[in-house]
Amino acid sequence: LQTLNFESANPYGDMELAMRKQLQLNNIQLTEKRADVSVLRLNKTTFEDKVASVFKQGREAEKILMLEVVASVRMPDQQTYPLSVKIRRTFFDNSRAALAKSAEKEVIMNDMREQAARQLISKMVALQHQVKGK
Repeated sequence: LQTLNFESANPYGDMELAMRKQLQLNNIQLTEKRADVSVLRLNKTTFEDKVASVFKQGREAEKILMLEVVASVRMPDQQTYPLSVKIRRTFFDNSRAALAKSAEKEVIMNDMREQAARQLISKMVALQHQVKGK
């Protein structure tokens, strides 16, 4: 899996850009679609936040941010292997500093995407060892 074709419904999305960056950092070459090259496909990326706690006044205080990425790897022999990762973070939401918190939330979300991409690559390495062992 040192050379891959990378597919996604939204090639310029935030998760896709984070994935490309991590693939490059791990010296994985991206190539055009060929029959002898495995395909990494990002199938679905979902982001969700849930209230974890509230202030006395009833305003949201803390949120749990969740990112789920579902992907698959199709090997040259057409075998497809599903991959998925879930990343969770807590976020203290102070509505009095809305602009600062919005920027902080964006930084956290970018970090979550990077972490998800790293975990997908780790799962791909494990998959490669599993397939070679067969």
